[in-house]
This record gives sequence, C-alpha cells and structure tokens, in this order.
Amino acid sequence: MEKLRQTLKVRKERAILVGAFPADCSDGDDLVELTALAESAGAAVVGTFKQKIRKINPGTYIGSGKVGQLAERAKQLKADVVIFDNNLSPGQIRELEKLVQVKVLDRSELILDIFATRAKTRQAKLQVALAQLEYTYPRLTRMWSHLDSVAGAAGGTAAGTVGGIGTRGTGEQQLEIDRRLVNKRITELKHDLAGIDKRRVREIKGRKDLFKICLVGYTNAGKSTLLNTLTNAQAFVEDRLFATLDTRTRRWILSGGIQVLLSDTVGFIKNLPHQLVASFKATLEEAINADLLLHIIDASNREALNQIESVNQVLAEIGCSEKLILKVLNKIDIVTGQPFFDKSERTQTHPSSASGHAQNARLKQISTVQILQTLLPEAICISAKMGFGLQELRKQVLTKYKGSELLLRVESSLSNGRIQNFLRAYGTVVKEQFNNSCVLIDARLGQNQLAGLKKLGAKSIEIIEV
Repeated sequence: MEKLRQTLKVRKERAILVGAFPADCSDGDDLVELTALAESAGAAVVGTFKQKIRKINPGTYIGSGKVGQLAERAKQLKADVVIFDNNLSPGQIRELEKLVQVKVLDRSELILDIFATRAKTRQAKLQVALAQLEYTYPRLTRMWSHLDSVAGAAGGTAAGTVGGIGTRGTGEQQLEIDRRLVNKRITELKHDLAGIDKRRVREIKGRKDLFKICLVGYTNAGKSTLLNTLTNAQAFVEDRLFATLDTRTRRWILSGGIQVLLSDTVGFIKNLPHQLVASFKATLEEAINADLLLHIIDASNREALNQIESVNQVLAEIGCSEKLILKVLNKIDIVTGQPFFDKSERTQTHPSSASGHAQNARLKQISTVQILQTLLPEAICISAKMGFGLQELRKQVLTKYKGSELLLRVESSLSNGRIQNFLRAYGTVVKEQFNNSCVLIDARLGQNQLAGLKKLGAKSIEIIEV
C-alpha cells in the first residue's frame, strides 16, 4: 500500500465521496459541502456512498460489508481516490486502502490539501506546512509499512555494513527516525512563524489608536468581495471554498472623514482541523484584536444556520465569542423571493392539484432572508457584489464605533482648535459660548471617542447627560 500513499493530492482525480452518519441523522444534503471541497481541490466527483451507522467500526469505520460494496463501486467507476466526510484514524485509512485498493483521504486531510494549494505568501505556506506535519505526526505509527529496525554494523546485514563504526547495536527504528525528522521540522517552522508573529503583533499595536473591524464568516460567504467593495482593496475573489488564505487590511472611510481599519480573514468551515486553527493563530490575531467583528453570512446557502454555528464555535475557540459582533446577511440579490427549500421538494406535490398550488404559494412567500431575519432580527441585509444595503451597514458600524451617546460640556482655550475640530468631526456641537480666551462647548459625542477627546488637552470635560 506504500504506492497509494506516495501522494496526498487529489487534483484531477476521480473521487468517490463517503458519508457515514448516525442512525438517527438525516443525510439528505450532508455531502454537498464535501462535494464543494473535493471540487475545490481539483477532483472530479464520480459518485457518492452514504451509510448510516449505529457504532463506528474500529477497523474500517463503516464495517467490512459496506467496505466490500465501496470497493466494488470504486472499481466500477474507475475511481482514483475515496474521500470520507469523517475523520479517520491511521489504522482505518490503512485498512481501507488495503481493501478498496485506492487512495483514501479523510475530511481533515482534504482541507489541508486545499490550504496547501492556496497558500501564496511565505506566512501562509509556513502555517499550512506546520498544520500538515502536526496532522501527520501522530499517524506515523500505522500509516507506513517501512517501520522495521535499521540494524547496526554488528548485525552483519547489508544495512549494518552501511553504518560503520559508531553505529553498532540494535539500531534505530524507522519510526523513531521519522518522528525525529518531523519533530525537527515542526520546531523549525514554529521558530520561523514566531518571528512573523512578533512583526504582526508590532503592526497591530501600531494601530491601537484606530478602530479595528474584522470580517469573519464561513468560507465563500463573500468577505473578500465586501472588502473590495468598501475599500477597493483588489483582493482575489472567486466562487470557491478558501479562495484566499491571507489577511488583508485596508482603511475604510465611514462618514465625515472618520476612518477605521477593515481586515479580511481566512474563512471558517465545519469541523475545521484543529491543526489549522492553531497554525493560523497569527492570521486570526486580526479578529482577536478587533474592536468589532462583522460576521458575514451567506443568506443564499440552505445551511446558513449550521454555518453560523460553525463560525461561532471557531470564534469561541480563539477567544472571540464575547466580542462586539454585527451579523451581516450577504447575497440577498440571489435569494430574495426564493423559497427556503430544495427544488426536489417543490416537485413532490403535483402542480395541478389545488392543495399543491396552495402549498407552493405559501412556500414562495417565505424566503431564506425572511427566515434568517426572523431568527436574527438585528442582522443587516446586503449584497456586497451589487452594492445593496451598504449605506445601512455604514450607519450601523458608525453607531458601534461611537458607542452610546453622551452630552458633554467641554472647556478649552480658543487657541486649541484641535478640540473644536474633533467635536465637529466625531460628534454634534449643540452650543458654544465664548468667554475671553476660553470657549465652552456643549456637544453630543459617542462614549468610545471620549478617550480620544481627553488626550487633546481640554481644561475640563463634564458629562451632563448619559
């Protein structure tokens, strides 16, 4: 089986997708995302294989009987690779490959492969390489078949004669050699990434006086498109999963000359491998240090609610669940007026029947956006591609930026024009009184800007009304 493991790429390969689900789980569309992942990796999906299981088989995950059916299906369809929508153990992968006679990948391995093909910058490449090695390390024991001992010179074997003086003894197992090499490489990668992390931390600290907003969301939700529309960032955009892995930060002008920093991040996905979350921690620093998170939701996706839950899980894992979050429903131009159910369900009722017409009429009145708006009443509806709803988005972000409004009385010298300019730019001047060389200003200002005002050297600042 060594030859089957010589490459983990799935580009231009014929793939069969396998989904194993609990016995009480509905598996109707559960391979839709795996199909998109496989196609993103370059595979041609030629078939699917679904199986409900009561208990995971420790040897083959789905049981020997189903493995036999899978092997027959792979032979019929001339498949090159079988991809499981589950995470498999090294022993299960090895046993499956022996029985099915084609390469077997699990979900995590597929996602790591996609990340490897999309990494462009040095940082992204290092992060992916680290994640792949950390995924591989615990799987060395049973993934390979060459884990016999390398004999010393005293062994009198051909291998022993190579060692020479200083290598006598029982020798070192190949497994130990592999682990030592992998450990060494992991240490090197972590050292290189640590240097990049320090530079990124310095960059983020240099932005402490600016309001930082970060785009987060499920992969392919439209984050990069929104970044381009709002800031003309010219980030790479394509309708595929994980189109971009690199963080990009740009200035975004809200209104009245107020500038904030807007950052894009790598997209999340269900069951994102923990190795990727750990290795991309530096990239996700933008979210960790942001003042506001814009959670971009693909309103056109029937699995939007499940995707929201997946994003929330990743945010909790990196310590961002308590941050200020504004939910944004994107792609409303695609779904407005479309029923929230599958096309196959629409044809189950015969259109000629009166009850069928009534049912279809009721379903057509409910769109994806309406359902999401009911469950997420504070979410903003936009279309990043068409530009719909962006004015409302700016308004809501500006409200979050300012915080709760305060009525202040500020006294400053006439020569301190910075205070007057600040209050006019970031707040609303209600009244001004001039007295000799001083000016007394009543103004409404957001609570978040109060710290900035205090730095400008006012003689006194009094909060009149909260």
